[in-house]
Amino acid sequence: MADLSVKVAGVSFKNPIIPASGVFGYGREYAELFPLSTLGGIATKGTTITKRNGNDAPRIAETTAGMLNSVGLQNPGIDAFIETELPYLLEQDTTILANIAGSTIDECVEIAQKLEQTDVHMIELNISCPNVKQGGMAFGATCEGAEAITAAVRKATTKPLVVKLSPNVTSITDIAKCVEAAGADALSLINTVLGMRIDVNTRRPILKNNMGGFSGPAIFPIAVRMVWQTANAVSIPIIGMGGVASGKDAAELMLAGASAVQVGAAIFTDPYAPVRIINELNDYLDSHGIAAARDLIGGVQPW
Repeated sequence: MADLSVKVAGVSFKNPIIPASGVFGYGREYAELFPLSTLGGIATKGTTITKRNGNDAPRIAETTAGMLNSVGLQNPGIDAFIETELPYLLEQDTTILANIAGSTIDECVEIAQKLEQTDVHMIELNISCPNVKQGGMAFGATCEGAEAITAAVRKATTKPLVVKLSPNVTSITDIAKCVEAAGADALSLINTVLGMRIDVNTRRPILKNNMGGFSGPAIFPIAVRMVWQTANAVSIPIIGMGGVASGKDAAELMLAGASAVQVGAAIFTDPYAPVRIINELNDYLDSHGIAAARDLIGGVQPW
């Protein structure tokens, strides 16, 4: 068996595979299927300053080679997360990334300050959320917005800070460099791609919110491209994601430059996907005579 362990921003993972934020809840249901300690880590459901009920249904729709979602960050709020969910997660012998989001910089700072007082291993800052003070444009849509929120959260915590980037930008590398300069310890990408479907019989959008985040196998080549571009533009580590469905997909993202890999939509069709992908990654490494998963990182050889 290969050595699957990796490090991201000084934090150890027993293997590179992490269920992505929003697809795994807090792991309780999946613990009935397999030990959560099998996983390299868990990215928690996005947590906001107060409880959110999310968007009105319909808010999830299947599409060709993927799915659309507009769940709207339904979660119990940071205080309930710290009191009820985090203690359980920290008992699971795996690395915990607390994913956080907010409508203002101050909200994100307050959440980070609360997490600073806990034993959570890392904070993953979602900058794809709309900034209500800037007309609803996502923090991560501009270098100025991405840099401002990253710098503020960086000052609020000593925890390793991972910033999750949106693909819905003109230049992912420009945003990545601004976030790195503002103090991020690592990046995670890509978040979902903005998409839309229309019911041709009712002539209404399939999602009540009209548009939503597109995820699944169809976006995998976009993820590989953006991880590769970003890895060549920054010096901080990257957690890759976007349509990962197999061990070879994980290996491909690592070759592109990712140090670890999150698995999202695949879990909805196969709840055992993270464990299967860990095993498939090990089989790939063994079959190619590669001793350690970390030897894959950035190993692509461009023409």
